[in-house]
Amino acid sequence: MLLRTAGPGVLDDVRLLVREEEGGSWPLLLWVPGPGRRMISSAALGGGIGERHWVLNAQVRPGYARTDTEHHLAEIAGQLGATGPGVGLMTAASVRDARSADDGGARALVTAGTGVRGWAAAPGAGSEEPLPAGTINIIVDVPVSLSDAALVNAVATATEAKVQALRDAGLDASGTPTDAVCVCVPDPSSGPHRDVEPFAGPRSLWGARIARAVHRATLLACLSPDAAGH
Repeated sequence: MLLRTAGPGVLDDVRLLVREEEGGSWPLLLWVPGPGRRMISSAALGGGIGERHWVLNAQVRPGYARTDTEHHLAEIAGQLGATGPGVGLMTAASVRDARSADDGGARALVTAGTGVRGWAAAPGAGSEEPLPAGTINIIVDVPVSLSDAALVNAVATATEAKVQALRDAGLDASGTPTDAVCVCVPDPSSGPHRDVEPFAGPRSLWGARIARAVHRATLLACLSPDAAGH
């Protein structure tokens, strides 16, 4: 089935599916924009910059502690029949509660679990152990090509907008320990999208649109009734 999110036409080709695992039923989101797309992501599976054909956001049980996250996501994608390179995200938050927004063609889809949250610059040595998979996962789709530098800038812009949304939701945090982001753009080497935008900062044309879309979707996701429970 297609996921119904706030905002008609916003990533409305994202599919809401269910898989059976560990004695339970776990929903997931699968978006397949197809070939001719470049993505930048911090995801465990398919992270970095390059051609990607699909994006998976898989919900897992609370307390998930597997250390082979990349392998697990690849296994799930294979079961779904996703082919070619893709991006795999994971969360313990309800993917059924995904929220979306569109601003001038920049589209964002966000799932949010904010039960484990805090500020990035916090005291402590950090952890080498798996962290709780609550997670704010952000998927951004932009209809114009971006340079590599602009892709990096788009991730920074989306992250700034996420922090602004957390503040506006009344949450004293900059994020969760396991947040991830994915930005998708047309590949300038294929199709008509040969002009490449060099900027995606928050005051650039497309950066501003990304920021507003991500802020709106993240705010809605963080205010959903179940977000704080993860």
